[in-house]
Amino acid sequence: MEFFSSHANFDFVGKQKFFISISITLVIFSLIAVFKPGLKFGIDFSGGTEVQIHFNQVITSAEVRKILNDAGFKDSSVQHLGSETTGEYLIRLEQTSGNLKTLSDEVANTFAKVKGQGTFEIKKIEMVGPKVGADLKRRGAWALIYSFLGILIYVALRFDYRFSPGGVIALMHDSIIPLGVFALLGKKFDLTILAAILTIIGYSINDTIVVFDRIRENMKMHPTMNIAAIVNKSINETMSRTILTSLTVVISLLAIFFFGGEVIHDFSLAMLIGVVVGTYSSIFIASPIFLSLYYYSEKKLAKKS
Repeated sequence: MEFFSSHANFDFVGKQKFFISISITLVIFSLIAVFKPGLKFGIDFSGGTEVQIHFNQVITSAEVRKILNDAGFKDSSVQHLGSETTGEYLIRLEQTSGNLKTLSDEVANTFAKVKGQGTFEIKKIEMVGPKVGADLKRRGAWALIYSFLGILIYVALRFDYRFSPGGVIALMHDSIIPLGVFALLGKKFDLTILAAILTIIGYSINDTIVVFDRIRENMKMHPTMNIAAIVNKSINETMSRTILTSLTVVISLLAIFFFGGEVIHDFSLAMLIGVVVGTYSSIFIASPIFLSLYYYSEKKLAKKS
């Protein structure tokens, strides 16, 4: 297939305005979704109580959720640990105040009324206060900022300043779109999803650096070639590697998404979105931004001379 051949000759540079327009649209819609309806923070960031409970009989997550809702525990999150036949569940409640023993008794009484005493066991109960949640939210935001700054400096030192902005803008693009999807779907954003976003950043910059490396090599090997042609040639030469690597990761993530269980479901969803968007940005966002900065710097040099 020509698409996976190292001799492919697709005109990526010629279509850059079209792809950048798509990305700008997606980023704008994602940012709107992040603010309205907004991200639904998990108890890691908003505070709440986590209860691990084991049932001695088969019960579905839908039944557990209904029992809690009927008892007044609204917006509770229920995840089974392993398969539903194990009867092991992780319940997240929004309660952030009160005594843990009292809350444990309330949960126990709730299930005892419906299922009977001795049919379940509360194995663990932990509370995250709102102050701790706010602190974790702040630390998570700084983790993202520091990762962007570190990558900006790394790319500037490894290549030159014209490469750095393209790499970092592509990473911001790759981070914002998964957040927008999670906001639209009403999925919980917690430390697990933050870990997925940071993993996406690492994966995406690796892809981008492969393309940047080839651009730099071709600039040295073909000093008289037009820079736009060099960028096109570099993307085409690395295309098969980029696509095949991403396909391998996507296949693994799909296996986790469908068979990994509810606990890791949202993490794999965030990673799936990030890998697809990250592959796209390495090809259609980072390199065109470098090209624009290259033209800008050349014009400045020409004016000075």
